[in-house]
Amino acid sequence: MRRKLQRALLIFTIFAVAILGAVAMVALKPEPPKREQQELAMLVDAIELEASVADVVIRSQGTVRPRTETVLSAEVSGSIIEMSPKFVAGGVFEKAEVLMRIDPTDYRTAVDRARALVNQRQIEHDGALKLRTQGYRAEAEYAAAQAALASAKADLARAERDLDRTYIRLPYAGIVRSKNADLGQFVNPGTQLGVTFATDYAEVRLALTDQDLAFVELPDARAIAETGAAEGQVVTLTAVQKGEKQEWQGQIVRTEGVVDENSRVTYAVVHVDDPYGFDTELPALPMGTFVSATVSGTATGEMIRIPRSTVRGSNQLVFVDTENLLKIREVDIFRFDSNYAYLQDTSLIGERVVVTALENPINGMKVRTTLDEPDDSTDKSRVASSADEST
Repeated sequence: MRRKLQRALLIFTIFAVAILGAVAMVALKPEPPKREQQELAMLVDAIELEASVADVVIRSQGTVRPRTETVLSAEVSGSIIEMSPKFVAGGVFEKAEVLMRIDPTDYRTAVDRARALVNQRQIEHDGALKLRTQGYRAEAEYAAAQAALASAKADLARAERDLDRTYIRLPYAGIVRSKNADLGQFVNPGTQLGVTFATDYAEVRLALTDQDLAFVELPDARAIAETGAAEGQVVTLTAVQKGEKQEWQGQIVRTEGVVDENSRVTYAVVHVDDPYGFDTELPALPMGTFVSATVSGTATGEMIRIPRSTVRGSNQLVFVDTENLLKIREVDIFRFDSNYAYLQDTSLIGERVVVTALENPINGMKVRTTLDEPDDSTDKSRVASSADEST
């Protein structure tokens, strides 16, 4: 019994020593060296600012309006006895074409009466002149006969004008916008007969900001003063018709000469020849069409052009300094267009600007740039703008 107890104690001791040894070995085993975990800085797309001579494109919009629009009114009274089939809304007429006719009967009678009176006064005048020459008539009597003849001639001229006014016609070729009178209607002087407009050319008013005017070559003021208009820059007008984009050419011929007090813009007037395509194969450009306009601005001096999306707010850019730290700075933006922003501060040339849209950029934030780590999809030579491309 005693021997069995000694054997069990020995086995227990061996196990205890083994367990203690294992625990000691684990506890004394040296820890593997810890690797320093380095946070990888965010990769951002960046561009290097370069100067270029940019071709600025001015964009505006406007509505096509007729050069001449006439509210056609009767100048004499009477019944309308003739009406041209062209005198309907949308009807096309020629210059001096008779569109309607007012009953001329009374006006013909007035002309005949006035002509007869002129003949009578002419005879009296000639007789008075002969007698004055012979010394049988006083100078005053001759003067009275002369005045009577002049008055009769004036009455004849007025009667002939009234007769001519029974023919309703216009001094231009055009289109009827609206018809307000009809056959058999009695009209008085001032009665509105309809509205017409000329089709030789149309005009479009384009709003230009002060920044736009720096790049647009407006017509010479002296030429405008002498002729009312002058040739200026070519304008491309576009509109969608029947689902297809159509294009027309025009020219800036003048400005309206004032700055709008509310919008602070200047309106340039664009002249478009033959808008209805009567003499060309171009599609018609009807009055009232809303068009988009582009003007190729005059070449600028050296400027920096950057994508408009790069600008935060109205004038902030996110720069990357030489240590790849973000720096948010305000810059002077000379001009915006639909795709680009333009800077005149050439001291910024060579600096790097972040193009990636960062949600909350922080000054001093460490980044990596695609300029430093180019790959197959990123060109290290990417720059802010190209002098030869236009928007």
